[in-house]
Amino acid sequence: MESLMEDKVATTESSAGGESGLCEVDTNQEPYEGMIFESDEAAKAFYDEYAKRVGFLTRIISSRKSERDGSIISRRLACNKEGFNLNNQKTGHVRIRKRESKREGCMAMILVKREKIGKWVVTKFVREHNHPLVISSRNIRPTPDEKDRKIRELSTELHRANQRLAACREQLRTFMAYIEEHTESLSRTVENVVHNIKEIESEDK
Repeated sequence: MESLMEDKVATTESSAGGESGLCEVDTNQEPYEGMIFESDEAAKAFYDEYAKRVGFLTRIISSRKSERDGSIISRRLACNKEGFNLNNQKTGHVRIRKRESKREGCMAMILVKREKIGKWVVTKFVREHNHPLVISSRNIRPTPDEKDRKIRELSTELHRANQRLAACREQLRTFMAYIEEHTESLSRTVENVVHNIKEIESEDK
């Protein structure tokens, strides 16, 4: 399915109705048991992108290798708050302090296994987290409708700003015209006063 937002896609297989066919699943989709990937890297990339959108970080908890050739045949990907760490430990009489643990025993995870056909299938998915999820603003991508709405809002604001600027220019021109007219009137008044003074001085002589 092709995302309208040009999201990253992961190649999977759909086995609904007993028929298999390659399809593209956008990363806005939630994982589900039975989802099939081309590789474990594709599964991890999908889960990482899902985690970014939902609001948590991931890490590889465990991997299982084939006894025959040593290749990876299963991986468990989980929330980075999975498990527990001791904040400190004692060695003899020396107390070693560790930095505060960020693990909270979260159970959210997916388990992917390699099938005989070489595909990787999600055999277990745990959605629930036992801690608040934090969505970074950098990971929130606006939809086309939101982009259009934002463009319209910015265009409207720009138009209003231009109108305010034009009004300010008109007020400035009016003020300058008033100053110029007032200056001319004042100049004429001064000239008249000077002329009257000269006339008075002439009559006194």
